[in-house]
Amino acid sequence: MTETRPPLPASLDDVDGWFPKVDQRLFTWFLERQERLGQPGDLVELGSYLGKSAILMGRHLHDGETFTVCDLFDSQAPDASNQAEMDGSYSTLTRAAFEANYHAFHDGLPEIVQAPTSAILDHVRPESCRFVHVDASHLYEHVRGDIQAAHVMLPAEGVVACDDYRSEHTPGVSAAVWEAVAVEGLHAVCVTPQKFYGTWGDVKEVQDELLEWLGDQDDLWHEVQQVAGRRLLRVKGRPAPKAPKKDRVRELKERLARAEDQRSRAQHELDSVRNSVSFRVGRAATALPRAMRRRHPH
Repeated sequence: MTETRPPLPASLDDVDGWFPKVDQRLFTWFLERQERLGQPGDLVELGSYLGKSAILMGRHLHDGETFTVCDLFDSQAPDASNQAEMDGSYSTLTRAAFEANYHAFHDGLPEIVQAPTSAILDHVRPESCRFVHVDASHLYEHVRGDIQAAHVMLPAEGVVACDDYRSEHTPGVSAAVWEAVAVEGLHAVCVTPQKFYGTWGDVKEVQDELLEWLGDQDDLWHEVQQVAGRRLLRVKGRPAPKAPKKDRVRELKERLARAEDQRSRAQHELDSVRNSVSFRVGRAATALPRAMRRRHPH
């Protein structure tokens, strides 16, 4: 039997995964800012699922830079808790599926480390990166180690993005992220409903530039909060604007007209069927006495 493979994705929206539009916009902004400022460095993603965020990150890779992806994919997890998490949430994840999705948008693959994320420092040099995406295990001990590894891989001006920092089903991520802020010198740049963005460098300059950019984005909402005496930007997407009332009324009238046309056609077909049935019944009723007279002549 020939194996049926799913069609290759034509756009990022076709790739399964949890990567909201607001975070796609922010990833692009951070990466383009680094390019604009001439900040070289490699890219790292810890935990990739089927490649949605990796595909976007790969668009910002330049000559001489390396993009390293570290994920267990379909390998066995190193401990029972991590394996239970893999079985429950990522049973469809395979390296082949990731590679097929990535190849749909890029000629080559990133450097793939199919191993626990605790192995990443065996493959990436200290302070060699400019952007690290942490999106692997949700267990506190693992996330804490991933953030510490990001600290090693990033120079001061580098950026780390941490997924699921606030979801109710991932309290271990929340504990690890905010511990890094409170104890280990990680400065929060901004947060979205799904991701935390931070740096161990000067946070004021990047926040000022981000605020200026956000002021021109009609599709993004933002506010400034203070957390433990430090500024924190909160960002999320705006809902699509509703159509003007006149447009909604016109649309409703058009929908009613289409419905009335469909009802009229259905009624016409029903009348045709009724007339056809009545005609056949009438013919049968007329033909029956004639047939009976022929069979029983007086």
